[in-house]
Amino acid sequence: MQRGSSGNLPAEFTGFVGRRTELAEAQRLLRMSRLVTVVGPGGVGKSRVGLRAAAMTAHRFPDGVWHIDCATVTDPAVLCHTVAEALRLTDGTARPVREVLLDFLRSRRLLLVLDGCEHLVEQLAPTVGMMLAAAPGLHVLATSRQPLEVAGEHLLPLAPLPADGPHSDAVALFAQRAAAVLPTFRLTEGSSAAIATLCQRLDGIPLALELAAGRLRVLSVEQITQRLDDRFRVLTGGCRTALPRHQTLRTAIGWSHELCTPHERLLWARLSVFVGAFDLEAVEYVCAGPDLPAEDVLDLLSELVAKSIVLREDDPGAADGALRYRLLDTLREYGAQWLHDSATELQLQRRHRDWYLGLATWGEVEWFSPRQLETSVRTERAHSNLRAALEYCLVEPGEEQLALFLAGTLWYFWIGCGHLAEGRMWLDRALALAPEPTDARAKALWVTGYLATLQGDLPRALPVLEECRQQALETGDDRALAYAVHRQGCAALIGDELDRAVELFDEALWHYDQLGELNSNVLMGMFELGLAHSFRGEKATAATWMAKVRGECERFGEQWAYAYGLFASALSAWTDDDPALALSHARECVRLNHAFRDLVGLVLGLELVALIAATPGADGEPGDLHEAALLQGAASAVWRSVGTPLFGSSNFTAVHDECARRIRAGLTEEESAASFARGAELDLDTVVARVLAGADAASAARYGKAQRPHDREAVGALRGPLAGQRE
Repeated sequence: MQRGSSGNLPAEFTGFVGRRTELAEAQRLLRMSRLVTVVGPGGVGKSRVGLRAAAMTAHRFPDGVWHIDCATVTDPAVLCHTVAEALRLTDGTARPVREVLLDFLRSRRLLLVLDGCEHLVEQLAPTVGMMLAAAPGLHVLATSRQPLEVAGEHLLPLAPLPADGPHSDAVALFAQRAAAVLPTFRLTEGSSAAIATLCQRLDGIPLALELAAGRLRVLSVEQITQRLDDRFRVLTGGCRTALPRHQTLRTAIGWSHELCTPHERLLWARLSVFVGAFDLEAVEYVCAGPDLPAEDVLDLLSELVAKSIVLREDDPGAADGALRYRLLDTLREYGAQWLHDSATELQLQRRHRDWYLGLATWGEVEWFSPRQLETSVRTERAHSNLRAALEYCLVEPGEEQLALFLAGTLWYFWIGCGHLAEGRMWLDRALALAPEPTDARAKALWVTGYLATLQGDLPRALPVLEECRQQALETGDDRALAYAVHRQGCAALIGDELDRAVELFDEALWHYDQLGELNSNVLMGMFELGLAHSFRGEKATAATWMAKVRGECERFGEQWAYAYGLFASALSAWTDDDPALALSHARECVRLNHAFRDLVGLVLGLELVALIAATPGADGEPGDLHEAALLQGAASAVWRSVGTPLFGSSNFTAVHDECARRIRAGLTEEESAASFARGAELDLDTVVARVLAGADAASAARYGKAQRPHDREAVGALRGPLAGQRE
């Protein structure tokens, strides 16, 4: 697994009040224990305390402090995938993701913050125990309404804020939040007594205080207190054995719910169908209906934001500048209870599924366009909701074919954006539930075969691809036949069966041409056919196919397949004794694949950058063998994420072997090992920044003026074994 940066703790959007004793205790516990769980009722501030304590101890963890939002995980099956994703690890290995996660953590010193994990305790506890046992440098800080009950766990019970007078922390928090809501608000001697009374009635629970502060737009402090005493007393009911502060929190939420208009309550309940963040367009589609007109949704959502029920999330990375929104976890649970009690829960789940099915379908179309990177980002942001849609299809009877369709349609996300193992998990579950020979199953089969091939798992890839081919022949599905044959060609290519690969690629491209099919998959087929010819030493034929790939990519604004073409162009330029151009192409290959999070393409480019670093300059100056060894070390860490290094193919391994030969010839074994080890410890963002830093200046200094990828026609063929071709 490959690391991202040194942590991902979210920024604090509001001021932090009090909790000095608890924070000091949290730091003390983290020094003496490797597992600390902050426990307490919903809304008491566990997440804020946990995140603040983690930030205060970050200096102790050289490999970072990593926040995992467990509240967005509704399916325990994706728990390890979520942890890997939060660590910015690309789950491309064919091994179980838990095994790869443990392998990554084993040599690291880092802190995981498992936030809001009470609904996953049964599944999470053994996973945490296993991680702690396997990784001696790992520390875990969890926030939960109940203990994990893992050996060695130390608990930090979190009580509500003190609310014992006008100078208490609860009053300070209320005043701070009130000033944000009502700019004219001031805490005075005259108002402090009334505020202290309200804070006492709310037991100092931070969420309740924030909700109460949000009501100051329309009610006075005294009115809020009166409403708690009278009309909403019934909401303190429920389970007789529940803790009073649990009942009080429900009172605060229920009172906030009652202060909403009927349409606002209805939207609140319907928003609970979303997992994690969502955007306005999704809300308008999923939540609108005869009883909630779409034209009213924006105003209703604005009111829920104003009342601190829905959080607004600014998203600077959004290409269209669109905002996203999120329900606090406790408020989502409350809304979900109302939705569950209504007659529309299944309808809302289906509409949610339909929206994200549409997002995936449109994403597949836009993947072959200049908006490819935007599509990657948009789909990544919808990841939690896509998981929820897939889970709905898999557990709801009669939805199995849509599960196949959705999991297959997301091929571009699983493959192009670095989610190989998770994609296979969803596809395998769907294939097991729906054995009927449908179009959806055919697509799921070839996508599964493609994923397995990229992971180097040919024992899985070959039978599913053959099943897809046979089904296509029996049902007359020419499109499925083209894709099955194409992916069989990929399997032959990495298996070094070059003659068979050429035959299969030729057949697949003939089918694509007959169908009028042209997309990123077809362009990859052309690229792969060019590689096969290159490995057979047929340079002119390979150049023709590579030129065609480049031309079509430029015509349609396609960047993902283009990045793979850059790898071929870089290697061709290197073999043609133009290292400056080769380096320019290889760097752009690394940059584009990193933007997509496609580790397969990235590591191929990285291997080539290492080889170029080991190549002497134009003036005879020796190559930078220490940098080459470092980059090979970094590449080795990436390959552990992808699967079998260089697919186990002798043809793909030639670049690596030639670089290693040069390193051995110029460095001692100790020097080489030291540089290799340094590279293996670098996180992926650092490696890519290192490759891209000072690109033009470095190339010009060493090789003469570097040429940009479009400065000249450089689409050439790969040659066979590279060792000894150039010195």
